[in-house]
Amino acid sequence: MNRVLIGIRGEPTPEGMERILKALKRLEGVAEVQATGPAQVLVAYDPQSLTVMDLIRIIREEGFLAGML
Repeated sequence: MNRVLIGIRGEPTPEGMERILKALKRLEGVAEVQATGPAQVLVAYDPQSLTVMDLIRIIREEGFLAGML
């Protein structure tokens, strides 16, 4: 498993952060997702199944800009 810290531009509302966490948890290959701050998520994922860009793309699909920290 790899781990990556992803920053989300701006500060999502609690509801927005919950949407992001749920969307990431639904991905096959994601083992763990946790909010580490108001605009950060730590994701443990299988690099054989997903890339960091896949994770960022899911966050963008939820309406937020994101990037690796």
